[in-house]
Amino acid sequence: MSTTRHLVNRQRRLAHAGAARVAATETPPERGKRADARTRKVANHLKGKGSSDATAPSLSTRTRPAAKRYLDGLRRLVSVRAPVVLCVLVVLLGAFGALAATRADSLRSDPAARNAALTDPARTSEVKGQTTKAVAALFSYNYADTAPTDKAASTLLTGKAVQQHHDMLAAVRVQAKDQKLVLTTTVTESGVEMIDGSRARVLVYADQSSTRTAGKKPETTYAAAMFTVDMVRGSGTTWQISDIDTFGQGS
Repeated sequence: MSTTRHLVNRQRRLAHAGAARVAATETPPERGKRADARTRKVANHLKGKGSSDATAPSLSTRTRPAAKRYLDGLRRLVSVRAPVVLCVLVVLLGAFGALAATRADSLRSDPAARNAALTDPARTSEVKGQTTKAVAALFSYNYADTAPTDKAASTLLTGKAVQQHHDMLAAVRVQAKDQKLVLTTTVTESGVEMIDGSRARVLVYADQSSTRTAGKKPETTYAAAMFTVDMVRGSGTTWQISDIDTFGQGS
């Protein structure tokens, strides 16, 4: 019995001595590495817990499935409505394009947009100059030489303006020989209201002087006139008067 106890104690002493020799033979760097490995293992374990806690949503385990269902539903809603929104945008853009085209056509067809008197200074000056000369020639009359007025009437009038001019000068022709009448018309101002292609309308301000030389002493009277004339372009660049509007004032 004592022999067995003695053997057990001897084995324990030998095992303790072996462990002491292993610890003595292990170098300090190896012990340091082992300690560092243990430290990194603990740090990684703590870091893993921290990151999982930080990235985890502030929802309990029970509410996480509900949040996932909400996000999935939102994604499906967006995916379904995106084509609808694109279709609406296409329709709106198409409507805007049609409206813009219609508006552009209406602007081009607007009489104001076609009025060359607002956009073509050269044509406006041409119409204004010819109107001034035509009015001066047509409404000037000399009892002793009527040829210039007759020639102007035959070349510068067209349409109903021919009869209008004849009626306006009828009284002058009747009195001209007896009173030895000389009528002179001078355009003081004019404005081109409209030019549309080969047609134009001009507002005219004129001064008229009528001199009677039949008496012992010439008598001259003065008057102002305002009227509009419609002009039409004939051959080349010649403009003729096609209508005379005296606003109901007569000749």
